[in-house]
Amino acid sequence: MVEQKRFALFLAALDSEFVKKTYGGYHNVFVSTFGDEGEQWDSFRVVSGEFPDEKDLDKYDGFVISGSVHDAFENYDWILKLCDLVKKIDQMKKKILGICFGHQIIARVRGGTVGRARKGPELKLGDITIVKDAIKPGSYFGDEVPETIAIIKCHQDEVLVLPETAKVLAYSANYEVEMFSIEDHLFCIQGHPEYNKEILFHLVDRVLGQGLVPQEFADAAKATMEKRGADRKLWEKICKNFLKGMQSSD
Repeated sequence: MVEQKRFALFLAALDSEFVKKTYGGYHNVFVSTFGDEGEQWDSFRVVSGEFPDEKDLDKYDGFVISGSVHDAFENYDWILKLCDLVKKIDQMKKKILGICFGHQIIARVRGGTVGRARKGPELKLGDITIVKDAIKPGSYFGDEVPETIAIIKCHQDEVLVLPETAKVLAYSANYEVEMFSIEDHLFCIQGHPEYNKEILFHLVDRVLGQGLVPQEFADAAKATMEKRGADRKLWEKICKNFLKGMQSSD
């Protein structure tokens, strides 16, 4: 009998009413993207101070850190506790997939620098350019490594200085570090492979309603998805391959 794979999801954001009503919460959004039948996925709402016991970390095959409205360079108690936990998981060489805020937290823990995005925030569908020399065919990217991948972006911060041992896997016109890896067990993505058009439009409407962005910004964000979508199936494959045992990009 094959042993059941078990993963932990560190949720650094609260569920909006829209996400609860439409998907039953962000837990379901992530598991429907990265999970497979027969696996166990446990969620910990780290933003609310909910963490696994350190003695239980070894039970997990991998971890995912979500995005957040918070900045990864802040020093709230829960963020500092998350950083300590990531350090321990890193020392155990367990796999961690960092998404947006999670991408930045891993950079911070490993000695990089995170700060406000130098070219401003992003809320849109955008293309990131793959550093093909950094990725070996047959890695978790598969046999055919694409030139670019479309992904939904929603962030106001960025990795300004990479950790020494990190390898950039993708960049874009505005951001030097869209994706990076460290050794075989840390894989970090600035964009949101789990987001779809519906979630993006909800976020756009929310920040517009809060007066955080002008109407032109909101219209431009929605226009990016008028004629195409994110490469969600490809992202799903890449992230699943990473979490579940394919070789790294090295």
